[in-house]
Amino acid sequence: MHDSFAHVTGHPASGHPGPGLLATGLRDVTTDLGALDGEGWWAVVVDYEGKATCARFDRVRPAPPPAPRGPWHGPHPSAWRSSLDRAGYEERVREIRSLIGRGEVYQANLCRVLGAPLPAGREADLPALALRLARGNPAPYAATVSLPGVSVVSASPELYLSRDGDVVESRPIKGTAATPAGLRDKDRAENVMIVDLVRNDLGRVAEVGSVSVPALCEVEEHPGLVHLVSTVRARLAPGYGWPELFSATFPPGSVTGAPKSSALRIIDELEPTSRGPYCGTVGWVDADRGRASLAVAIRTFWMSDGEIRFGTGAGITWGSDPRQEWDETELKASRLIALASTPGSEGVP
Repeated sequence: MHDSFAHVTGHPASGHPGPGLLATGLRDVTTDLGALDGEGWWAVVVDYEGKATCARFDRVRPAPPPAPRGPWHGPHPSAWRSSLDRAGYEERVREIRSLIGRGEVYQANLCRVLGAPLPAGREADLPALALRLARGNPAPYAATVSLPGVSVVSASPELYLSRDGDVVESRPIKGTAATPAGLRDKDRAENVMIVDLVRNDLGRVAEVGSVSVPALCEVEEHPGLVHLVSTVRARLAPGYGWPELFSATFPPGSVTGAPKSSALRIIDELEPTSRGPYCGTVGWVDADRGRASLAVAIRTFWMSDGEIRFGTGAGITWGSDPRQEWDETELKASRLIALASTPGSEGVP
């Protein structure tokens, strides 16, 4: 069994390109986000519902993740079950469109959670799954966090918040297609709405006049699909720290909707199960250097109660077609679910 560790891949915000950062030597764990304004290097996982796990490690170095104990043993592809089937998902898309028509919301992100039992008698080997994802679906904000009660492997393409001193940045994704030609007018409208929401969120804790949008609706390619990505930047006002930053911006705008308060209520009413780590955040905070990189926990697996789980969703607007939105959730999930599955796994039908 691997000891507690965290591994985050290199990307511009980390300052450590290459194999990524490996954190070992767990010192302490807290649910207090205020600790991130103190000292040390922290791995951070916050559930969509707001449950925070902040783990401080004594040793952090550029390195690959711990070696797997062997090949990944996941569920059989047929073992996965969804919290919403196609009919249920499409019906909820129609409900959201009706709410949009009544003026209650402009956009709401509708998600479903897939789950499958892990092979009987086998402990989930997180480094083995992380290696599979790194080879088959490399991602700029990949992370693996293994702590008592927390087991997360993420291949996230989306930045929730980075921080360098008092400069904070978010890179919301809205708009997904198999190829650039498949992006629709609806995708751009969706992205612009969320950019406005993120600007408003950051504006609550930013210096007046410091919020900017350096990039709007850029096409970004990822394995098997493309996204529209924008960048929102701001300077944190004096006196504000991590608790205030989370209070102003969490959950991330791209996985909620606009207006956020209405979208959160609708999500709670329509989704039959909690999201857990999915659509929360996973990443790191270096309190000593005033730097951080927290991803939106999409394309993310987590282990709980003998199951492996994975979430997928789509932003619903007035221009949404229920069938196309279901297909978008399938597009986002298919590659990752295939990588996490093992045909012929023992103990799984």
